[in-house]
Amino acid sequence: MRPLDGITAVSLEQAVAAPFATRQLADLGARVIKIERPGLGDFARRYDRTVLGQSSYFVWLNRSKESLTLDIKAGREVLDRLLHRADVFVQNLAPGAAHRLGLAAADLGSRYPRLIVCDVSGYGPDGPYADRKAYDLLIQGETGVVSLTGSPSAPAKAGISIADIAGGMYAYTGILTALYHRATTGVATPVEVTLFEALGEWMGAPMNYTRYGGSEPARAGAEHATIAPYGPFTTMDGVSVLIAIQNETEWQSLCDVFLGDPSLATDPRFEDNPARVVHREELNAIVGARFATLDDEAAVALLERSRVAYAHLNPVTGFVDHPVLAARRRWHPVATPNGPVEALLPPANLAGIPARMDPVPAVGEHTDAILTELGYSPSDITALHDAGAV
Repeated sequence: MRPLDGITAVSLEQAVAAPFATRQLADLGARVIKIERPGLGDFARRYDRTVLGQSSYFVWLNRSKESLTLDIKAGREVLDRLLHRADVFVQNLAPGAAHRLGLAAADLGSRYPRLIVCDVSGYGPDGPYADRKAYDLLIQGETGVVSLTGSPSAPAKAGISIADIAGGMYAYTGILTALYHRATTGVATPVEVTLFEALGEWMGAPMNYTRYGGSEPARAGAEHATIAPYGPFTTMDGVSVLIAIQNETEWQSLCDVFLGDPSLATDPRFEDNPARVVHREELNAIVGARFATLDDEAAVALLERSRVAYAHLNPVTGFVDHPVLAARRRWHPVATPNGPVEALLPPANLAGIPARMDPVPAVGEHTDAILTELGYSPSDITALHDAGAV
């Protein structure tokens, strides 16, 4: 038994945020019926063709789901039958579409009193941006993330879809909370998540720093804007090593063991973190000069002795081949329409409960089976296909 065995989620989903939320429900055992456009499917299927001819995003986000192709206008009766049996309904349609289609939480609550409706949008159903389309880069820009990321001379977006991922995570945890609330009170509470507010939560530290400190954190590339030394340095053999000093004990140890100069710990320029940030350039020159005299092996040995936190600045291939993933057996095969691929197990390890790692569906792979389950006869199903409803 998995925690969400017996729970059915119907998801009118596309792109990243909602599929990320529902895939995690599927990881825990929920049955997730993914509604896709007839013929084309989720447009994320065509983002790229790098995974055995399939989209890297789609393969990541859609394992363990069932694919039902449905025109939600022509096939509205099918959707109604699904929702009558479902526990959760998730949608991230274009702004205003759910309301126009009668699929907003307010519309569905009276018809399906046990249905938990989760709406994922860019800016919410009201407010001055309610009608704006919202994609990951745009949300990163509006929340200030792009202004904080990159080098001093050029802003940059985060290299992964952090707005979508944040929205998907809060949708997932919101749904879990609503399921618990329904189990304890009998009341199905709607869940509303916006990408703007989800990523805004992640902006808490720089928001406080700016609002109460009077200035924004400076863009610092791979360094930390408000902690020093904290960032990458290059060894004599060209390896990038990241160090992160979090407290004065670590700073003292770095000076004593790695830098070989205990007096730096009490130098007025470096005696505490605010001073080190002010004199970051001078400090980085000292630390960088020491790294330049050591190869990677020697630098790591000294960092280990000093008990200073460090890591290597890996490319993505370095992550794929990472010894921690291999040693902890984190890779697991997952079937796809074009053949098996390796995927990472879910990060939350539940003792005694195996992760669900079922196939990624082809477009409409489960349509006829789901229609039969809903009570449609073979002739009914043929008629729905002929009408383009499924």
